[in-house]
Amino acid sequence: MQRNANRTKPMKLVIERAALLKSLSHVQNVVERRNTIPILANVKLDAQGERLGLTATDMELSLAASEPARVAEPGMTTVSAHTFFDIARKLPDGSEIALEQAEGSGEVTLQAGRSVFTLPSLPGDEFPAMAFEDLDVRFRVPVEDLKRLIDKTRFAISTEETRYYLNGIYLHAAKAGATSTLRAVATDGHRLARVEVDLPEGAKDMPAVIVPRKTVAEIRKLIEGIEGEVQIAVSPSRIQFMLERAILVSRLIDGTFPDYERVIPTGNDKAAVLEAKPFADAVDRVATISTERARAVKLRFEPGRATVSAVSTEAGRAVEEIDADYAGEPLEIGFNARYILDMMAEIDGGQVRVEMANAAAPTLVRDPGDAGTAYVLMPMRV
Repeated sequence: MQRNANRTKPMKLVIERAALLKSLSHVQNVVERRNTIPILANVKLDAQGERLGLTATDMELSLAASEPARVAEPGMTTVSAHTFFDIARKLPDGSEIALEQAEGSGEVTLQAGRSVFTLPSLPGDEFPAMAFEDLDVRFRVPVEDLKRLIDKTRFAISTEETRYYLNGIYLHAAKAGATSTLRAVATDGHRLARVEVDLPEGAKDMPAVIVPRKTVAEIRKLIEGIEGEVQIAVSPSRIQFMLERAILVSRLIDGTFPDYERVIPTGNDKAAVLEAKPFADAVDRVATISTERARAVKLRFEPGRATVSAVSTEAGRAVEEIDADYAGEPLEIGFNARYILDMMAEIDGGQVRVEMANAAAPTLVRDPGDAGTAYVLMPMRV
């Protein structure tokens, strides 16, 4: 400890609680609760000029943010990320936080009003930096497009660690007819979501990459409530998101995403158009009866109507009929209710189109008002 303390530089600054909390709430999310390397539990504080920089990493993902501060003595140190966040969160609204570390000290003093905290620290120069290689492909994506790519696919990301190559969103440049698009795909083997936006300038040569689930979650939180564009830089092994006050750098999943195009059916000849909200509500109500883990519901399509039903030996039976624009032969098909509801939450239009072949084949689901999205559901026996 003495070795570390002797190398500590002085630091002294004052920062508004609201400003600190804004960035710290994001930065501390990166830090894993359990760490075998003590400094990875810390956030690096770097006071320079008129700003306080905050950085955290789990060695796969690194987030650096900065906020305005009144810096009396520039310096750098690290403190426990979660403890620091919990203290800042519990301080009164509108308060100012004074941070100070004396030269050679192994502790940081935090003062706000009449509250004083003394936190153990580790030297800032021991904080690991993620290796940067050349991120040759750079482009800008409107925030709304990035939200769309994430929101309409992430529910289908797999959580099965053995199929690690499905634990993220597959992001790549693609052709949709004569149009070039930036496409995001996610699948867990039971369902698939595909969405695309116009290809940004400079993105046509980007490598196809798999962005990890944790990175997806963190960038989505960072872009909430902001407008404009996000600069993305990408290489085969890393991706960087640059915002006005934050930079997120992540390793990519080193694996091969499956040929998802083969999963998307093209010849499903039985189509039903349903009103989106009544359909989702009916599935949600009927699924209350499904007590098993899969929460299975059966859909029966007949000309002019669809029937949603569920049966449970413990909880009984439920049936609900809704209107449907369907003219084919009667067809019964079963699905996991949760998969239907997750998908329906991302259907923005008033209607949903369900294209089927038979009770055992993959079903294609579309939003008639959004040509850039497609969903695939694998049926189940009911």
